[in-house]
Amino acid sequence: MVIEQIKMPQLGESVTEGTISKWLVSVGDKVNKYDPLAEVMTDKVNAEVPSSFAGTIKELIANDGDTLAVGEIICTIEVEGGNTEEVVVSDQKIEAAETDAVSPTDLGNKARYSPAVLKISQEHGIDLAQVTGTGAGGRITRKDLLKLIESGNIPRAGALKEAPKQPEVQPTAVQEKVPAASTHPAAPAVNIPAEVGDIEIPVTGIRKAIAANMLRSKHEAPHAWTMIEVDATNLVEYRNSLKDEFKKKEGFNLTFFAFFVKAVAQALKEFPQINSMWAGDKIIQKKDINISIAVATDDALYVPVIKHADEKTIKGIAREITDLAGKVRTGKLRSEDMQGGTFTVNNTGSFGSVQSMGIINYPQAAILQVESIVKRPVVMNNNMIAVRDIVNLCMSLDHRVLDGLVCGRFLQRVKEILENTSKSTTSIY
Repeated sequence: MVIEQIKMPQLGESVTEGTISKWLVSVGDKVNKYDPLAEVMTDKVNAEVPSSFAGTIKELIANDGDTLAVGEIICTIEVEGGNTEEVVVSDQKIEAAETDAVSPTDLGNKARYSPAVLKISQEHGIDLAQVTGTGAGGRITRKDLLKLIESGNIPRAGALKEAPKQPEVQPTAVQEKVPAASTHPAAPAVNIPAEVGDIEIPVTGIRKAIAANMLRSKHEAPHAWTMIEVDATNLVEYRNSLKDEFKKKEGFNLTFFAFFVKAVAQALKEFPQINSMWAGDKIIQKKDINISIAVATDDALYVPVIKHADEKTIKGIAREITDLAGKVRTGKLRSEDMQGGTFTVNNTGSFGSVQSMGIINYPQAAILQVESIVKRPVVMNNNMIAVRDIVNLCMSLDHRVLDGLVCGRFLQRVKEILENTSKSTTSIY
């Protein structure tokens, strides 16, 4: 018999940790290969972690509600394939690995940490030897470091752990890379008493993950914002003339959102700078145009991806929007459905918004909010006033990657495509 390890999988692009929402097995249970072991939540997806082996559950390293970094051990399985001595040796190896990870103060530079923990500690100048972990067995998790950053009490190398944070007179090279927002001490948590009739709502693992991802985006990416008006009158007339026949023929709705996603994908092909990501010492301009679309449920927000959107017809995009939204709302969204996004389009108009500023879907460089189409009086070229269907397109951008000029040209191109959408110029097939 030998002991095998099951580790926290990567459940989406840029996802660095997951929360065990529910164990589906107990110690002593026999499992087959590919049997589900646990339900895991991230800010992007809910998924089941399958077993990589057939055997008996030996130990559950994490508890329900624990958040672990990608690659951390969540449980061990005893499988056939050796003798009793091999089990002992395997156990010793597991214990040694755990000791390396949970005793940083004793092992000094020999301590082992997850890649996410190392990256955050280096970016923020955190001395890991002074950090007490709250993960399984005392491991330091990404969540521990984010709490330190939010509190402002960041332990620096050469400083006492208990010493209060002092003003930084001569920041180091590592500290200079930290966005200004993350170097200012956060306000202490407010103790709000619950009065009679108040409702206390526990923060779920997925809500915590969403909060951490949004906080990271706002801290690391200097957000700028711009907006453009689009006359969608021709688009509205064209889509309304097709929607009933389309639904009867295809079996799903032809939404306005499909036209917007197609226009954005076409404009991204012409302005590839927008389809980029910040990577520290370089900017990565992505070749594939994969559009993330925001899909909301009652308590969470997911961003599944339409792959190669520039190569799809309006009908094909409409079908994918319907399929992905259905997967989100039925809990069938897979981790691969969330990966590879290069630009996000958010249909904020679906709930009546006419102007909004989105938070960038990290590590992408921009997000576009498509607002409600509303009828407004407009002064035409002949100085006559007419009632037109107007929509605002609101774009948030990472100013490290993009400047206003290229974003303005990109939006002008999207506007041009949409305003020229009609039966004579645009095919949905």
